[in-house]
Amino acid sequence: MQSGNTPQAFPYQGSKRKLAAVIVNCLPPTTYRLIEPFAGSAAISVAAAWTGRAKYFWLNDAHEALISLWNRIIHDPHGLSADYERCWRQQQGNERAYYNSIRREFNATHKPEYLLYLLARCVKAAIRYNRNGEFNNSPDHRRQGMHPDTMRQNLLLVSRTLGPDTLTTSTDYTAVLRETTETDVVYMDPPYQGVCLDRDSRYVKSVAYESFVDELEKLNRRHIPYIVSYDGRTGEKVYGKKLPRRLELAHTEILVGKSTQATLLGRTQETYESLYLSPALMEKLGRPPTRFSSRRAETMLFV
Repeated sequence: MQSGNTPQAFPYQGSKRKLAAVIVNCLPPTTYRLIEPFAGSAAISVAAAWTGRAKYFWLNDAHEALISLWNRIIHDPHGLSADYERCWRQQQGNERAYYNSIRREFNATHKPEYLLYLLARCVKAAIRYNRNGEFNNSPDHRRQGMHPDTMRQNLLLVSRTLGPDTLTTSTDYTAVLRETTETDVVYMDPPYQGVCLDRDSRYVKSVAYESFVDELEKLNRRHIPYIVSYDGRTGEKVYGKKLPRRLELAHTEILVGKSTQATLLGRTQETYESLYLSPALMEKLGRPPTRFSSRRAETMLFV
């Protein structure tokens, strides 16, 4: 078990890193393998490995380029660090034009080192694609991206933390769920539920609510332990549909913090994210935890 702040391989919009301590606290101490069908930044797996709450890990994401990046982080962090440093240094004095050239190269080749550079430089570290499947987010002109020395330290630390036995795949999440067993714990953070489907349809892939609920019902019938991050709210404004009561999930709300947008408008509103714990997981825990807390996140359990 490690101490100190959990490392992060790369910046990523929507990462659960700030909430990871709370979510990992929902894992049974005897977790053999943690599976993330929507891995993204894999913040929960990294935190679970860092704190010793799980032994093995399976990272899956439908975004193939992202999984290629994870493969290099796990198996070739030194080479990836060198490639990133080369990009970072070549941009000096010509940042915008260089960013555009790397973006074109990534759209043509999908090389993971180019994706890493784009994530370090783009606005809000957000992966966005246009209707033609091309990465189209703009650079953040206020920053040049993480310094190569810091990036190298992060990549090496995350690589050692997850270990070479970590499985990586890029397939539909339903295929991953079919391979789960009762000894696994599945953490699911489906993409863009509630907000982005209404505002922008140009993301990599969405997940239909009804289909997702069907998959959760299948997991319940097989007694698979799982955790789901799905909807949320700011004040009285709700983002996304709650999961149905028939799934018999324990519903937890995590206090994320004050809404920046509301503050700009002169209002004070707090943002919460929902967390759902499956019946099989609650059985493994023995009893519902009544309160979790960390310095940056706090949650109350509502059954």
